[in-house]
Amino acid sequence: MTLDSGYLRGSIAAVHSVLRHSSCPESVFFHFVAAELEPASPGVLNRLVRSVFPSLNFKVYIFPEDSVTNLISSSIRQALENPLNYARNYLGDRLDPCVDRVIYLDSDVVVVDDVRKLWRVSLAEGRVIGAPEYCHANFTKYFTDEFWNDPDLSRVFASRTPCYFNTGVMVMDLVRWREGNFSKRIENWMELQRKKRIYELGSLPPFLLVFAGNVEAIDHRWNQHGLGGDNVNGVCRSLHPGPVSLLHWSGKGKPWVRLDDKSPCPLDRLWEPYDLYKPNHVVTTARTSVVKD
Repeated sequence: MTLDSGYLRGSIAAVHSVLRHSSCPESVFFHFVAAELEPASPGVLNRLVRSVFPSLNFKVYIFPEDSVTNLISSSIRQALENPLNYARNYLGDRLDPCVDRVIYLDSDVVVVDDVRKLWRVSLAEGRVIGAPEYCHANFTKYFTDEFWNDPDLSRVFASRTPCYFNTGVMVMDLVRWREGNFSKRIENWMELQRKKRIYELGSLPPFLLVFAGNVEAIDHRWNQHGLGGDNVNGVCRSLHPGPVSLLHWSGKGKPWVRLDDKSPCPLDRLWEPYDLYKPNHVVTTARTSVVKD
């Protein structure tokens, strides 16, 4: 999970939800990736997390934003241009070499089931990631007409049947990731995007280009996404039909913002019980720690 001051409240809630529903919380280890140039330094964020969860097993890794800044293109929503959104591209390189498998979670989720069930998902031979797939979605809309009209580009999907998947919840085999040099494969598409506009959304399309059609399909219950609405208006949405193990406020609307504004969506009340850290406390504590440093 990434860790930054803007989404810290969401991250704390996500961690709380994992621990609360885990059958063996002491066996859960969190790898947090923090930006090097955070307003609150990684050391401050480390102490903030420890102040809420004194016994938590975790480590904070530094993500140098300048390593990806020149690869980021403008997106439909400015928040999607945050370099930390691209940290998931480099987990195989940034995390300790002994870490061979992780569950990647966005900071705007709450888990309402035992995360061990997700951890035990088996990835078939050759599959690097597992995620819920949504094959009914209009896959073509994630890329521009220029992409689809260029046969040299669009043929990347010629040998597979691609489906949309949300990168906010993924089981990742980091051994296979490193062996296949997938960070560089994703970077190659980002470099092309800088030269030729082939998509409008931030960090998602390069993942689709590399993995769509070769993803281990996980039950949809593990990513009830889109609860934050679309990327422009953030309108309220309801749950998809079926059981729920994870709620995901992907989109513009974040539950902590709407709750503070006294204009929550009905489903934001499901996030509220996991809210342990109030924004004023975060800001005050961070500023005090910075002065001490």
